Amino acid sequence: MNSPLGFTTDIVHADRRFGGNHGGVHQPVQTSTQFGFDKVEDLIGVFQGSVKGAYNYARQGTPTTAALEAKLTRMEGGVGTVTFATGMGAIAALFFTLLKAGDHLVSSRFVFGNTSSVLDTVAGLGISVTRVDATSVDCVVEAVRPNTRMVFVEAVANPGTQVADLAAIGALCVQRGILFVVDNTILSPALFRPAAVSAGLVLHSLTKTIAGHGHALGGAIVDTGLFDWSGYPNIAAPYRKGDAGQWGLTQLRKKGLRDLGAMLSAQHAHAIAIGAETLALRARHTSQSALALAEFLASHPAVAQVNYPMLPTHPQYAQAARLFAGGSWLLSFELKNANDCLGFINRLRLPVKATGIGDTRSLVIPVAHTIFWEAGAKVRADMGIADGMVRLSVGLEEVEDLCADLDQALQ
Repeated sequence: MNSPLGFTTDIVHADRRFGGNHGGVHQPVQTSTQFGFDKVEDLIGVFQGSVKGAYNYARQGTPTTAALEAKLTRMEGGVGTVTFATGMGAIAALFFTLLKAGDHLVSSRFVFGNTSSVLDTVAGLGISVTRVDATSVDCVVEAVRPNTRMVFVEAVANPGTQVADLAAIGALCVQRGILFVVDNTILSPALFRPAAVSAGLVLHSLTKTIAGHGHALGGAIVDTGLFDWSGYPNIAAPYRKGDAGQWGLTQLRKKGLRDLGAMLSAQHAHAIAIGAETLALRARHTSQSALALAEFLASHPAVAQVNYPMLPTHPQYAQAARLFAGGSWLLSFELKNANDCLGFINRLRLPVKATGIGDTRSLVIPVAHTIFWEAGAKVRADMGIADGMVRLSVGLEEVEDLCADLDQALQ
C-alpha cells in the first residue's frame, strides 16, 4: 500500500481518512473488551471468518489497534499488520505460530539479547536453529537446508550495529521460497523499508523508534505482500481460505493474539499512533546527532572503537549508505581503558542510565553487564560484544550538549 503523499503528510492525516471519529483528527480510544451483534449469525461469521472488519473480543483487536495497524501498513508499504503488546510479543508470535517441530530457522547471530533468549526456547521445542554471520550471504547459503522455513535478521543489529547482507539474503530467499523476516526496529520505515530487499514480513518493537517517547509498549508484524503464503506448509487448515495473501496475517492474529494473548492495549495503541506522527522528524534529527557523536568519539584518544553504520570505517558502510536514508539513533563504542567503562557512564550528566532505546532523551547502558549478561561470555564473544562496550541511544538533545558531556566524562 503506497501513498502518493509524502511520508509525514500521509501519517498526520491518516486518522481523518479512516472515518468514524466525528471530525476528530485522531481516532478515539475504544476500551470495550466485548463487541455485540444484532444477529447471532454475524457473530458466528466473525468466528468462522466469513464476516470481515468486525470485532468480537478485544484480545484479537479493537478499532483503536486497527487504526494503528492501518497506519503501520501504509508506512511500510505493506498489505496488512498485526500489533502486539510488546516487540517481544511480536517475536514470540512470529516463531511460535509460523514454525513447528521439524522446521529449520536461520537467524543472524547479531540479535537483541531477549531475541537470542527466545531462539534458545524455540530450539528446545524441536525447531532447529542455526545462527550465522548474516553480514555475508554466503553464511546464510551454507546454513540453508531443505526444511528451512524462515531467515530472520535485524536490519541494524542491537547493540553492535552490524548490517545484514539484506539485498543478497532477500534474493536468496525469493529463489528458494523461504520466508525472509527483517526486524526493522532500529531504522523504522522512515529510514528503510525492508520490502525493498524482498522481505516477506517486517517486525517492529513499536516502543522504540516509531512511538519514540518512552511512554508506550508495543510490537507489530507487517506483511509486505511479497511472500507467497499459498506454498507455506505451516498454515493451519481453517485459515487456508479466501485471499492467500492474508493467510500469514490471519494465523498470526489467531494464534499469536488469540492463543498467546499478547494483545496491544487501546491506550498504548493510541499513544503509539500519535508518536508515529513525528517519526520522520525524529529519525532525521537523531541520525544527524548520532553521526556527529560517532565522528567525535572516533577521533577521541580515549576511545578504542565506535560502531555506527554511517561511519565510513564501519564494515558494512557501503551497504548502509546505499539502502538507508540515515543511520538512526543507535551507536556503541569501547573505551581504550575498558576498566573505566562504569566510571565513564557514572560521570555522564545528560544520558539517562537506563535500559531501553529510541527515546526522546539519550539513554546509556554497559552492555555486557546488563542486557547481555545472561547470554554468557561465549555468546557475547560470538556477537562481538566486548566487556567494556557502551551502548548509547541518542535522543533529541542538542548535539553540542551531548558532545560536551561525553567529552567531560572521557577526561
